[in-house]
Amino acid sequence: MSTNSGTGGIRRVGVVGSGTMGAGIAELCALRGLDVRVAVSRESSLASAPRRIAASLDRGVAKGRLTAAERDAALDRILVVADPADLADRDLVVEAVREDEEVKLGVFALLDKVVEPDAVLASTTSAVSITRLARATGRPGRVIGVHFFNPVVRLPLVELVPALLTDGDVERRVASFVTDVLGKQPIRAADRSGFVVNALLVPYLLSAVRMVESGFSSAEAVDRGMELGCAHPMGPLRLCDFIGLDVVSAIASALYDEFKEPLYAPPPLLSRMVESGILGRKSGRGFYAYA
Repeated sequence: MSTNSGTGGIRRVGVVGSGTMGAGIAELCALRGLDVRVAVSRESSLASAPRRIAASLDRGVAKGRLTAAERDAALDRILVVADPADLADRDLVVEAVREDEEVKLGVFALLDKVVEPDAVLASTTSAVSITRLARATGRPGRVIGVHFFNPVVRLPLVELVPALLTDGDVERRVASFVTDVLGKQPIRAADRSGFVVNALLVPYLLSAVRMVESGFSSAEAVDRGMELGCAHPMGPLRLCDFIGLDVVSAIASALYDEFKEPLYAPPPLLSRMVESGILGRKSGRGFYAYA
């Protein structure tokens, strides 16, 4: 039986998805001494997911952020599995699949069937309603949003997003876990699309895309302006490439669906780039070309 009462009660963590966010969450939890299982949907990910996590840990060693022994211990704590039923004994399961509401709903419905009833189910979604995800389960009181930021291991913020039906005890337990075990700094956000950060960030990113789309400015000029004039560590178009243009578009669409405000609508240029498979760093091309 799960023993997830109290701050130290969450010791067994499941992650669904091994992309950038899923791998980062698994790495963070393993570095914090937790037993981690990552459920993947493709057989190829059984090999690629451990390689991705190992490569990230290797970079941490190379930069002096952790020792080789700490890297090896973290890797030993992570098991990648293909059967979601292998998450049955987890105290907390975090969904980190692509930003597609129907896919996420399917994941939550499946987790509800295979994970113990007293476990907490969480999503690291950027924009999908936690309430809708919770209603795909028979345990809406035990569902919460836990939105990490990329790179997960390094960025300190986590948005905690309780739905109207989330139990207060679950919210307090997860907040303590995020703070005391993971070492992150949580902020509480209401269950509305975009939460706090993306509701502010995405319109800014879309405005930069529209500047390029209209011919008003080049991507380089926009980015240099914000980096050199506003001290942003990364300009908005480079940030779009880093996040993934498909992810930016999906978040924008979710925001527009919820609020129907023009500033949230994905610009045609962004939509055409995504349709063409031009997704940013992960595809080798976005507003910039990558090796």
